[in-house]
Amino acid sequence: MAELSCKVTNCTYNKDKLCCKGDILVGGTHAKESGSTCCESFVQKKSDSYTSATAHPSNTISIDCEAVNCVYNADYKCKAKKVDILGNGALNSAGTSCGTFKEAK
Repeated sequence: MAELSCKVTNCTYNKDKLCCKGDILVGGTHAKESGSTCCESFVQKKSDSYTSATAHPSNTISIDCEAVNCVYNADYKCKAKKVDILGNGALNSAGTSCGTFKEAK
């Protein structure tokens, strides 16, 4: 499990730059750089969004990853120790990215 820092503060799962979802999916099957990845688990926070009282943010999280060209991808699981998800102000998952992505050579 990776230590996750999520800078997408307008995601419904984000609480204090941590994730309450429990696991996420990073997309970007053909990515060659960070901007071609995304957090497929992103859900835009609405002003009337309900946050469960049982939702607990965690600084470690399981990350499934479709970015097979990333050095941290091992059989569709992220093996990075620390992961940064970027995209504050995103309107959909395409506005997010994995800042930790590093192309395998």
